[in-house]
Amino acid sequence: MNFLELFIVAMCLSMDAFAVSVCKGLSAGRINRSHALLCGAYFGGFQALMPLIGWAVGVRFLVYIEHIDHWIAFVLLGALGAKMIWESCQKEEGIEASFAPREMLPLAVATSIDALAVGVTFALLEVDIVSAVLCIGVTTLVLSALGVWIGAVFGGRWKSRAELGGGVILIILGSHILVEHLGLFR
Repeated sequence: MNFLELFIVAMCLSMDAFAVSVCKGLSAGRINRSHALLCGAYFGGFQALMPLIGWAVGVRFLVYIEHIDHWIAFVLLGALGAKMIWESCQKEEGIEASFAPREMLPLAVATSIDALAVGVTFALLEVDIVSAVLCIGVTTLVLSALGVWIGAVFGGRWKSRAELGGGVILIILGSHILVEHLGLFR
């Protein structure tokens, strides 16, 4: 997986955290720099940790699933993309305005579950996990911090569009991996 593909995955994985950050900024009303950085640190940290855990699990089972790894990557990325598209069409839920750990921790875990599955995919594709974790963590940190500010200024207009776009891109990336491994367009 090259840097551009890795960055696209990082952007897609960041969309849930970005959307929640926009809602946090919207619900908080008045925000400051520490709110944005705190939100970015929580979401970026968990988005970096989860693929690392998924990768560690995937590496253990790689020898058993090598011959179908491209199908697993296709199914995981496709399912995650479809989930994001479905969520983009659902009614928005209210998010608590607090930035306290009891509010932020469950949100950070919930928005990074998808990254766990992507980590398994990284193991199957033999992606450099250090580069992947850094790219995903930093991208999510920046987008989440920006999301808080955007939410405070503009409101939640872009939440569903961000999730929809991220979902479509994950499905395309999963399909690209499958087509590439099957050698359909050589």
